[in-house]
Amino acid sequence: MNVHISLNNQDIKRARANNPGLRERDLANKLDISEAEFVAAWCGDGSRRLALDMDGLFGKLSSVGEVMALTRNEGAVHEKIGVFENYYGGGHASMMLGEQIDTRMFPKHFVHAFEVRKEVEGEVKHSIQIFDAAGDAVQKIHARAGTDMDAWSALLKALVHEDQTPGVSIVPAPAPIRHHDPVGVTQELRSRWEKMTDTHQFVVIIRKLGLSRLQACQIIGKDFAWPVEPRSVETMLHESVQEALPIMCFVGSRGCIQIHSGPIENVKPMGPWLNVMDKTFHLHLRMDHIHEAWVVRKPTDKGHVTSVEAYDDK
Repeated sequence: MNVHISLNNQDIKRARANNPGLRERDLANKLDISEAEFVAAWCGDGSRRLALDMDGLFGKLSSVGEVMALTRNEGAVHEKIGVFENYYGGGHASMMLGEQIDTRMFPKHFVHAFEVRKEVEGEVKHSIQIFDAAGDAVQKIHARAGTDMDAWSALLKALVHEDQTPGVSIVPAPAPIRHHDPVGVTQELRSRWEKMTDTHQFVVIIRKLGLSRLQACQIIGKDFAWPVEPRSVETMLHESVQEALPIMCFVGSRGCIQIHSGPIENVKPMGPWLNVMDKTFHLHLRMDHIHEAWVVRKPTDKGHVTSVEAYDDK
């Protein structure tokens, strides 16, 4: 394996020792390396490289029982506690349609995988951490007290990569997609939008028209999308609690979208973070990262589906 190490392994480990309170992701940012590079520095000394077999991993994860699935981006962290069950594999997209863990996974972004063992206050924590080609986290799976660790060990033993060389080969993150100027496509967008029978058709429509999601919201017209104050996201979550209103909450990384479906009960702000802290669902949302918020209505064959969508400054 051709590996890239922008810092010496010992420098990375020394930085860990000198910054015991920093999360790995934050320390990697401080060191100007990817999180995958940080984890890979411990290959053979706390982490093991895994062969990334989507069917071999996600198709068999149900055997370990309860875990915590974590998907995040710079502005939001989405955690679901439950069993990885009802897996459907696919070349372009794979799905996990469990009672608690519901994901849409895009295998081309599942590039590097590691088993990580970390001692915290005398207890060893176990996780599976998956990264894309740029070394950014796609999804993480954490063992819990209810996890069958014998099944966990057996599953990972079958996936251990033969090469445990410290370090990892990474490539720069892809450049942002250059979207078309929306001038001249409003009527075509409205025509296609009005004929939607399923919300999943939306992505196909904007891709064909060369638009971003935000551009589509900005030009479709206020009968289908309108801007609201960024704090409206917090208001919506509090109102959902008050009304016991079931919602769907989507958070995505570059390669995985993770979904919560159902009511929420405990919404708590803490500093810049707005948190949902329920029994099987945790959301951590950076309110200061929300640059724009929109209410969006999409037609389906069962009526309109309404969403509140939060966008950062990118």
